[in-house]
Amino acid sequence: MKSIFLSLLAASLLPACAGRGEASASSEELPPIFPDYVGVTVPRTIAPLNFLVEGAEALRATILDASGREALRVEGDGDIRWPLDRWQELLAAGHDSLSVRLEVWDAQHPDGIAYRPFTIYLSSDPIDSHIVYRLIEPGYEPWHKMGIYQRSLSSWDEEALVTNHEDNGVCINCHTSLRQSPSTYLYHRRGPGGGTVIVRDGEETLINLKETGPGLQGVYPAWHPDGRYVAFSSNATHQSFFSQGEKALEVYDLSSELILLDTDSMQVLTDERFTEPTSWETFPSWSPDGRQLYFCTAPADSLMPHGYTGVKYAIVRVDFDPSTATFGEQVDTIYHPAYSGGSASMPRLSPDGRYLLFTEAACGTFPIWHSEADLRILDLQAQRAVDCRRLNSSEAESFHSWSSNGRWILFTSRRMDGRHTRLYIAHMSEDGEIGRPFMVPQRVAADHYLRQQSFNVPDFVARRGGSPGRP
Repeated sequence: MKSIFLSLLAASLLPACAGRGEASASSEELPPIFPDYVGVTVPRTIAPLNFLVEGAEALRATILDASGREALRVEGDGDIRWPLDRWQELLAAGHDSLSVRLEVWDAQHPDGIAYRPFTIYLSSDPIDSHIVYRLIEPGYEPWHKMGIYQRSLSSWDEEALVTNHEDNGVCINCHTSLRQSPSTYLYHRRGPGGGTVIVRDGEETLINLKETGPGLQGVYPAWHPDGRYVAFSSNATHQSFFSQGEKALEVYDLSSELILLDTDSMQVLTDERFTEPTSWETFPSWSPDGRQLYFCTAPADSLMPHGYTGVKYAIVRVDFDPSTATFGEQVDTIYHPAYSGGSASMPRLSPDGRYLLFTEAACGTFPIWHSEADLRILDLQAQRAVDCRRLNSSEAESFHSWSSNGRWILFTSRRMDGRHTRLYIAHMSEDGEIGRPFMVPQRVAADHYLRQQSFNVPDFVARRGGSPGRP
């Protein structure tokens, strides 16, 4: 990170490539750009894919149309910043792809080198206009500030929905929206006077779940599609640190149960099968029609934390009757560690109910600290696994969500540096083919490094929303 920052600083003191001729050398290699937008598939409304080249003194990027004619040319000292209006016009022109030719002047190539043009594929599948996420310091040390933010995908506009600046630094976490709604969502405010905050049309309702019914707090939430019920897991979460090896810590539960909040009566309902101490239940998620609840479960027979490597979670589902708020007798296993070998977390159903997206790690229930954690997708209709190799990396992939039409996947990954979680989006066609994911663009490419907060629990929302007390 330091070398990239210094190279950008040095490049800003040098003249750009204005007035330079064509690069004197050429290469059949693809250009070493960051973020790596080579071969990605993007929606036609995405913000400009700005990028940098480490150590570059000058850059010239040219977009060519299908006939090979120049459509847009931009020059920069060490990075490329496409003009927003010209970029939007180009993406709206109906092209299936863009070809980008990049010339680079640096210490190794003082007369310039032209790299092999790379392709950006454009999908006609629409994407939700905004995303929502939590920004948090990327470690296990005490945090000082955090908040829930919304971001326009067609520009760089970002604004806070809720922060802890006014709450003396309390923890704000586990936010979730009702069916991509920007105006109906909830989050937890931990600390004195805290609880679960339910926001509807800008109005807040605070409820302390631990003071109701069974006395269990809510942790991981899932809105029922009709908006009346919210399923929560109630987790007693702890962390242990390692004195040796590359791994810093393990996060685990000593207990976890499922509870159901009726937001009409503000009463907490339970099913004794899912609150027994013999098993752990976590990460609830509803089917799109609200008739089934999916969640993760594991036997509570391991001595924690020493036995954490033996804890492997399955994904199960149970029928639900919204008219009576009761669950069915039969519990079906959808993902079983005995056959798959891993441990599942964060199940999410696609809007059509066909695909089940989840995170798989070697063990445990908190994959952010597992570098081997990958995204998996099961085609429930065809009863087969989808090829997810394009989604994954050698670092942890974790939280994820579907767009409202099921054609885009938003997820977090630590592939950039192994420490910070950053946001990525991947296209998924109707037949389950996954495009190469792209990092959510920033106004200046160096911001991906210079911004020292991690993106957490991302979700699509249909449009810009208001924060509590503000439309």
